[in-house]
Amino acid sequence: MLQGALFQMDGEIPWEDLGNGIKRQCYGYGENVMLVKVKFEAGAVGQLHEHYHTQVTYVESGIFEMTIGKEKKIIKKGDGYYVPPHEIHGCVCLEPGMLIDVFSPYREDFLPTSSI
Repeated sequence: MLQGALFQMDGEIPWEDLGNGIKRQCYGYGENVMLVKVKFEAGAVGQLHEHYHTQVTYVESGIFEMTIGKEKKIIKKGDGYYVPPHEIHGCVCLEPGMLIDVFSPYREDFLPTSSI
């Protein structure tokens, strides 16, 4: 059974620098779910992409222009969104912020090779 640590302490989780003003922290996960924090600098672009995972996201801070399929909305702290599997989505960060992503199943591509 695949499982991350039972407790995740913010100061102990390394930030992965994805480049272009985006960093990621992987929190708890098991085979069916994963929680991820993504930090964006103003102007950073989460390129349009799709994946087979279901995704729900909470905007912890900042302002983003979010695209899901053919819809675009400005989202800010306290907002959230849902992305069905294989739906094209991406964002542009308008004011620095943080997104809290939940994926089902877990994103195997986000884990270090040694964790799989």
